[in-house]
Amino acid sequence: MARLFFALQPDPAARTALAVLAADVARGCGGRAVAPAKIHLTLAFLGDVETSGMQRARAAAQAVAGDAFRMTVDRVGSFARQAVAWAAPGIVPPELTRLHDALASRLREAGFALDPRPYAPHITIARRIARPVTAAQPTAIAWDAGEFVLVESDLATGAYRDLARWTLRGSDERQHTS
Repeated sequence: MARLFFALQPDPAARTALAVLAADVARGCGGRAVAPAKIHLTLAFLGDVETSGMQRARAAAQAVAGDAFRMTVDRVGSFARQAVAWAAPGIVPPELTRLHDALASRLREAGFALDPRPYAPHITIARRIARPVTAAQPTAIAWDAGEFVLVESDLATGAYRDLARWTLRGSDERQHTS
């Protein structure tokens, strides 16, 4: 059994900028910044999946074609009930919406039950916050998305492990599996 999700991972410059933002927001909210290596934007959360489900997830993702894009992360906020702070693009790139929709459609066809709520792309940047995020807006962070990743989350250790990657069209990266 593995806990899986699909995500976009920031390019190095965006990861560094988001880590700085996470530390600043955590300090201001009395929370704990997300470790830089764990910063990501979830495309689809699958939850606990059997080994056979992992193969179905890979096959579903293999059938998805999306375009590389740049997004600007320029908003911060918080989810009080979950005690987390987040960052997000003020304008969601249409390529992100199309990628999410195509992946979600393929995953549902493969038998996965996904969150039925409308997709609200965000990056969790701080956990266990004591106070909500203030209205101050961060400096805009450019994020070049050239691939998406299937990630395994180990609940016992908190570690993330990339299982496979898929390159988006127009990206210079090459598709490979970890």
